[in-house]
Amino acid sequence: MSLSFTEALHLNALDELKRIPKSDLHSHAGRGGNISYIEAWSGAKIEPPGRPFDSLLDMQAWFESNIKIHCRGLQGYLKRIEASFAQAQADRIEVLALSFGLDEISALGGMKTFMGIIEELHRCLTPGTSFFPELSLGRESRIEDILKEIDEVLAYRWFASIDICNDEFAQPIRHFKPVYRIAKVAGLRLRAHVGEFGSPDDVREAVEELELDEVHHGIAAARSVSVMNWLADHHIRLNVCPTSNILLRVADSYARHPLRKLYDYGVPVTINTDDLLIFNQSVSQEYLNLYQSGLMTAEELDFIRVTGLSYVGSLHKHH
Repeated sequence: MSLSFTEALHLNALDELKRIPKSDLHSHAGRGGNISYIEAWSGAKIEPPGRPFDSLLDMQAWFESNIKIHCRGLQGYLKRIEASFAQAQADRIEVLALSFGLDEISALGGMKTFMGIIEELHRCLTPGTSFFPELSLGRESRIEDILKEIDEVLAYRWFASIDICNDEFAQPIRHFKPVYRIAKVAGLRLRAHVGEFGSPDDVREAVEELELDEVHHGIAAARSVSVMNWLADHHIRLNVCPTSNILLRVADSYARHPLRKLYDYGVPVTINTDDLLIFNQSVSQEYLNLYQSGLMTAEELDFIRVTGLSYVGSLHKHH
């Protein structure tokens, strides 16, 4: 007989956890696979990072020299996307959001070709997964350049959500207001990376300026009772990535992760992988790490798991 989620946590049964439905709502598509999948394809031996990173630039340098070096060109890129879907299947991710950049659409020859390739991978590898593609914009991007492309991209009504990622301090988030107005009219769920490295006020400002539905990371909010209360009152969900936070030195450990405080103040949260090819912890492993550290009870983690799965009801389902 199969175990329940809470029983699997109590018994440290990772294989059982992998069989139980989960979500991954914060995953960058070209980095969402498992290192072992890339090793098997490339024949290379890839050692996971042996230490925390000093910055996003340090993390990117590791990714270039340890992963991308074995996945060159278009073929290598598509193998990494394939790895993301294969990982979702292996870890029973039933609700999956993967983010893609405008440059990735261009590299595959435009929106129509891009959609066809990604949908085929979804159909072949994770047919039972509800898939929500996310359009991800670099915080450093020129707004004029985005505005030239976004109407055509959104005209296909394929993307379910929009995000801003990379260096939080590259430019004020309010610069993206014209882009987010277009995305809102198009019916996208509005998200952004904020409060990973910044302040609690940055989180609230981003939500107010861009009318965000959700925040990727947002853990800085745990440093302000008023911001946590405000997020809870406005039902703004944070898509949290524990191992990413630890390896980027914005959280000390699983046992002292801000997730505890956010949860206690009633802020809706989910648990996600961010960049699995770098951080090397599946969604199931993330849950187990948080349980074994004593940060959360099995029942609390199950509540968070169900919160993530409920996402499917709030968005148009992609087939």
